[in-house]
Amino acid sequence: MASALSPPRGPKGKGALPSHYYESFLEKKGPHDQDYKKFWAGLQGCTLYFYNSNRDSQHVEKLGLGAFVRLSDEAPGGSPRDPGIYFSLVLWNQEIKFKVESLESREMWKGFILTVVELRVPSNLTLLPGHLYMMAEALAKEEARRALEVPPCFLRVSRLEAQLLLERYPECGNLLLRPSGDGADDVSVTTRQTLHGTPVFRHYKVKRDGSKYVIDVEDPLSCASLDAVVNYFVSNTNRRLVPFRLDEDYEKVLGHVEADKENGESVWVASSAPVAPGPGPAPASGGCKQLPPVPITPPPSQDKPPLLLNQNENYVIPIADAPAADYENEDVPSPSWQVVPKPRKLAKSLKPPIAPKPEPKGVNSGLAKKLAVGSVQALFPTTGFGSVHALGPAYQNTPVPFLIWKTIRLSKPS
Repeated sequence: MASALSPPRGPKGKGALPSHYYESFLEKKGPHDQDYKKFWAGLQGCTLYFYNSNRDSQHVEKLGLGAFVRLSDEAPGGSPRDPGIYFSLVLWNQEIKFKVESLESREMWKGFILTVVELRVPSNLTLLPGHLYMMAEALAKEEARRALEVPPCFLRVSRLEAQLLLERYPECGNLLLRPSGDGADDVSVTTRQTLHGTPVFRHYKVKRDGSKYVIDVEDPLSCASLDAVVNYFVSNTNRRLVPFRLDEDYEKVLGHVEADKENGESVWVASSAPVAPGPGPAPASGGCKQLPPVPITPPPSQDKPPLLLNQNENYVIPIADAPAADYENEDVPSPSWQVVPKPRKLAKSLKPPIAPKPEPKGVNSGLAKKLAVGSVQALFPTTGFGSVHALGPAYQNTPVPFLIWKTIRLSKPS
């Protein structure tokens, strides 16, 4: 089956090249490297960035200058096959060696590094007036940048926490800025140095005066930014104080280096955010999107008995609407009339059979016998059998109807 046609692929957009105070080719050798490696290097702020090519927009390595100690020239290699010029950058915790192609390139690198670190244009280097003008421009840009940002050694910690950080991580520096304890915009400087094997902590107050910071020492000094405050402590202690900086340089965007198929250049490609896969199958690339499956509800089984309501629970059973009344004469009562339904007649219940009442006893029994004799005599006054005693003692307790019948029978002639 033929695959769906994909849309034509346009050319990749190249990222903008970063701007640097100074940039050129530079060979670098770290403390763990066996040999020098050539990079395209650029200086921006207080950081050196290293690229594989001068057309790359994403660096592959970077080196911070916050722990700067000094710059020194190195002796040449001594081999006629190696005409390179060497110099070394000494940091507080490591030493990096560099190799350039000419003396001019070495003086330029040293001049720009000293400009951004010391915030002044160096005067002890062999530089042309044009080079000094370029460094003065870089100095103005760096001062404007530092005035808008907080130095990395500024941490929002208390005095005790600052002392613990400096004691626990001595390899990260021994000078730290923190907010002042009085709650104002003032800043405090905490330092840690070792005297006769014993750590000594010192705390200095820096007062905020408008847009400037005043260091509260014997001879107060006004600084334009917090970074200038840090630079004052570093430069006036023969660089024995090093700004504290934890090694937490993490990138925020995931990416990778990819070679361009057109010209073979290395391009940094930022990876797009992954999309969480859904429960259904993924749609084919370039084709139509697949609709989500429609859930099919199976019909109820005929074998299962109907559910019975629990008599112990309260259920509300909906009552269906009554069917509309169908009248022949169209005389339908208005809903506003109150119709009183007629009561339904109840079915007559069958009466139980009535048993014959027993004849009363006692005093009333004699009266009943007299009434019976009187009624017999009234019916048959001419007969001689009006007396009950004429029938014999066996008929004394006999009911009256039977006695009448017996009397009539005896009165008939044989």
